[in-house]
Amino acid sequence: MKTRRQLVNLSGWLVTVLTPLIIIMISVRLLITPLFARVQYQLPGFPQDPYGFSHQERLIFSEPSIKYLVNTEDISYLASLTFEDGTPIYNARELDHMEDVKAVVTGMRIALTGSLIFLAVIGYFAVKNGWKADFLVALQRGGWAIIGLVAAILIFVVLSFDQLFHWFHQIFFESGTWQFHPSNTLIRLFPIRFWRDAFVFVGLITVLLGCGVILSCRNNEPSQTIRD
Repeated sequence: MKTRRQLVNLSGWLVTVLTPLIIIMISVRLLITPLFARVQYQLPGFPQDPYGFSHQERLIFSEPSIKYLVNTEDISYLASLTFEDGTPIYNARELDHMEDVKAVVTGMRIALTGSLIFLAVIGYFAVKNGWKADFLVALQRGGWAIIGLVAAILIFVVLSFDQLFHWFHQIFFESGTWQFHPSNTLIRLFPIRFWRDAFVFVGLITVLLGCGVILSCRNNEPSQTIRD
């Protein structure tokens, strides 16, 4: 019985660790849509492109750029995009970076799917073997953890977003591969304001999801007996 209780405790802490990761990955995935760019471009104070992109041009070029991150196309999907004079909208460095971004997004989607399956399996065994309450308490701990983490990140966004943005890219991309001239299309479509707002939106969605997990799992006490 002691060994089984230890297994339940270990499973519970795995759930607690996975829950914040799942919540934040869901929040990020929800924003990887052309709709989010459409909303962003209409927000008060969103900067105009100093190099001449109109609002409509931003919509035209941002939509396939975002869709590329979650579709099955290779980089030729973006390389084929051109201005009216036939010039590609993205240069070679930008295309390389977009391939890197797609690799990160694809990895996140795979991790999210695997984590959800793993969580579902643990939940199934928790219900079947009489420790559903322990499972729900573990989910609730994860909900509180992600709210605390997001609160810290949002404070950092307010105090020093540039530094946070730099650290984020240092983690996921090779040094120098993600920095571009302001005249490059990637910066014109997705200026720093776009990413600052994206962090805020991800934070708000994450907090809402975390609160939903906490509220749906409340009033559950860990079980005292575990079925064989």
